[in-house]
Amino acid sequence: MAHSIMGGFDIGQIDEVIHGRMRLGIMAYLANAEVADFNELRAVLEATQGNLSVHLRKLEEAGYVSIEKSFLGRKPNTRARITASGRAAFAAYLEAIRRLIEP
Repeated sequence: MAHSIMGGFDIGQIDEVIHGRMRLGIMAYLANAEVADFNELRAVLEATQGNLSVHLRKLEEAGYVSIEKSFLGRKPNTRARITASGRAAFAAYLEAIRRLIEP
């Protein structure tokens, strides 16, 4: 019934990988910054180390972010970078949200 009333309303177009609050935050931040180190993301998103790690891994498995591990001196440094497919998926996600909320 709702489908005929709402026309193009299709909740199925929402990317579940991106839709979680933390992953959406990661994608939104990286869409602007392109690349960010782990501690920067953790601070901006007010995330615990474990929580951020889990969400970055899920985005990496989807191919939306790449994770680069290196050392700065003796300290490990983890950086997340949005990929081309991640940028496309994020744009598609935003378009799907727009279609849900615009008449």
